[in-house]
Amino acid sequence: QVQLQASGGGLVQPGGSLRLSCAASGTISRFKTIGWYRQAPGKSRELVASITRGFGTNYADSVKGRFTISRDNGKNTVNLQMNSLKPEDTAVYYCNAVLDRIDYWGQGTQVTVSS
Repeated sequence: QVQLQASGGGLVQPGGSLRLSCAASGTISRFKTIGWYRQAPGKSRELVASITRGFGTNYADSVKGRFTISRDNGKNTVNLQMNSLKPEDTAVYYCNAVLDRIDYWGQGTQVTVSS
């Protein structure tokens, strides 16, 4: 069974930074992809960033140049460094991992960007 534990959300002013972390049970390198989605009130869940087993990355256009995803296979964690945050980044962020064509989700962590 895959368990994903997200942490690092909070309240930040526009232009600020936050770092999200997702700790996975077991060896993180077994996942085809692992990454972050977000869901704002009244909107569908959307991909923010993901990273593959081979360290290839994919970002939503809205976060390119501001967010950076990384994975630490030794610590079995995937991190999302979020810089230059905007109010439109406000959402619940979810860690996601794909293994054997099955999606696994962690609990969400709230990110609020507001002055």
